[in-house]
Amino acid sequence: MHVLFVCWGNICRSPAAECTFRKLLEEGGLSDKITCDSAGTIGSHQGNPPDSRMRQAAQARGLTITGSARMINDEDYHKADLIVTMDDFNFSEVSKLAPDPVLKKKMRPFCDFVSTEDREVPDPYYGGVSGFEKVLDLMDDGCQKILEHIQKNPA
Repeated sequence: MHVLFVCWGNICRSPAAECTFRKLLEEGGLSDKITCDSAGTIGSHQGNPPDSRMRQAAQARGLTITGSARMINDEDYHKADLIVTMDDFNFSEVSKLAPDPVLKKKMRPFCDFVSTEDREVPDPYYGGVSGFEKVLDLMDDGCQKILEHIQKNPA
């Protein structure tokens, strides 16, 4: 099972989701059964590390966010069993970029898995510290629910 988290630039939300989910997999001894990665729908941040504000907010919670930004590619669509998008715009872009329409069935909005009323994971890039905290709260909730979903519905 492979999960791909996707946001716009792959520097805030999707790397936070990837690292949150990876930590859950490691804590649960599931890293050999479930893998994850993250990507963006644009290439302008390609090669850059995750946003320093997101890394700092995560570090305060004991979570290390690593990696470098990259854009989703055709191989990602074929490799992933579940493609999780952070907001409606990302969902639309990932749909448009899909190399085959049948692959769209793998796509789900992240907020399908949260217990709050949120319908999108807000992009914290242009906001203040509270935006990064909100994203990390959603990641904690949603990633746990994604793992539960996968365990109940193995591929």
